[in-house]
Parts: sequence; C-alpha cells; structure tokens
Amino acid sequence: MAELTTLESLLEMGFERNRAEKAVANTGNQGIEQAMDWLMEHENDPDIDEPYVPPVGNVLAEDADNQSSTEQLTLAEDIAGDESSYSEDNLSAKRPMTEEEKREQVKRLEELMRVKQAERRERERAEEVEREKMRRRQGQELQQIRQKLQDDEMKKLADQRRKEKMEDKLARQRVKDKIARDREERAQKFGAGAPPSTAPSAQPAMSSASSPTSQGPPPTKKEYDESRIQVRLLDGSTITTVFKAQEPLAAVRVYVQMNGNTPEGQDFTLLSPYPRHVYTELDMEKPLKELGLVPSAVLVVTKK
Repeated sequence: MAELTTLESLLEMGFERNRAEKAVANTGNQGIEQAMDWLMEHENDPDIDEPYVPPVGNVLAEDADNQSSTEQLTLAEDIAGDESSYSEDNLSAKRPMTEEEKREQVKRLEELMRVKQAERRERERAEEVEREKMRRRQGQELQQIRQKLQDDEMKKLADQRRKEKMEDKLARQRVKDKIARDREERAQKFGAGAPPSTAPSAQPAMSSASSPTSQGPPPTKKEYDESRIQVRLLDGSTITTVFKAQEPLAAVRVYVQMNGNTPEGQDFTLLSPYPRHVYTELDMEKPLKELGLVPSAVLVVTKK
C-alpha cells in the first residue's frame, strides 16, 4: 500500500498547512511521529499559524493546482527525506492511494496522535505532582523555621522576665538588709547612751523629795518602745502594723511597698494628716520616735 508523505499525513489529519510545513521543516522530515511531537510542543507558540518562510536555498512544494501565476517555493528535501528516498521515476510510477487506504492511514496516525497526547498528559500530571510535593516541602520547612524563631523569641522573653524578677528580688533584699543594719546601729547607739541619762534624773527626784514644799514625786513620762502605724493607701484601704520606736521611717515605706497595692514602679510619699506634714527623704532616715510617731500614728500615701 502506498504511503502518504509526512506533510500529506498532517494535512489529512486536519492540521493547518502553515503548522504542518513548520513541523516537517523543523524536524528535518524525519517522520510523522517527530512532526507530531513538535506540533504538540509548539502548539501555543504565538507565531505558529504564520506562513512558513524557509531559509535561503530551500523551497517548499506546493500543490499542482495552485491558481497563483507565481509558484510558491517548495519544501527542500520534500520535504528533503521524501525526495532522497524516491527517484523521479519512482514518484512518477507510484500509483495514487485509494480513499480507503487514505482513511486507514489517517486512522492509524490519529491513533498514534492520541497515544502521544495521552503520554504527554501523563507526563505533565507527573510533573505537576512533583511540583506540588516540592511546594509542600518548602512550605513545611518555612513553617518550621517560623516556629523555631517564635519559640526562640518566647524563650528570650521568659529569660528576660526571670532576670528582671531576680534583680527586683535582690534590690528588695538589699533594702531589707540596709534597714536591718540601720536598726542595729541605732539600737547600739541609743542603748549605749541610756545608762548615763538615768543619773541626772535621780538628782531632781532627790531634790524634790528634800523640798519641804513638794507633795510627792512628779509623774514620770511613760517610755514607749513600739509604735502602731496605720497607713491609708491610694485606693482608700488601710494597712496596720507595729514598728519599733527606733526604726526609721524608711521601714514604713518599705512595708508599704511590699504589702500595699501600690503599682510597681509607682513613686509615692508619706504624710501626716493632723497636723499636716509631708515627710522628705531626710525624714526617712529619722526614727519614728524622733518624728513624733510613737506610740501610734496615721500616715497617708500620696503620689509624688
């Protein structure tokens, strides 16, 4: 059975002449399979339907019934492979194909075309699956990196908070230690001066006793060694505790800082309402007894 040329086969299958000529020329007329592969790969080219322009030295074969007075250039090598396979005598002796033979060959070529298209679709699906896997892997890796950065940031914040709490705790402990040292120093100071003060007090007592006009010893003033302090906080609530009379006013301030509801970092001062007196930083080092806050007193917390 006579065979259709590659160009004729493509035209019989319904391809446009421009596309068919380009496929045959660009595949070197190596066969119908190579031409169909080229058409499938270049079907979306923007210039696929433009007329084929052969390079210098090649001509395109046109149909014998071309009505133009100027004959079109023919495909070189007819495309060159067909002319090399058949001599002019063989071409003239070749009998034309019957319609049934043409239909059979076109049917075979269309089946081959469907197989190649199915292979191409399968290959594209496999490539798409691989791209999707790659995209998911990259997304997972990116999510892991983001999670690690977030965990590191949370750990850094937690360490910073622990450090701040430790520093605050150490600062409070230093204040407590200072108050304790001041208390010991004042106790030693006032304790050492107490015995001599008893001697002069005996002389007035003796002189008053020897005085004929005296009606007995004068009442002795009671000495208090403790002071009950009530503190009114910023929100109107109160706290009450007992301090030693020789403790400095700074001890009351520290007690308010640790047991009151004053916001952390809020600076405040203390004052006596009756008579009104605002205590300064110098007053903080003075004993409660010296400030007249013994045996009891009411202090008010105010903002600076």
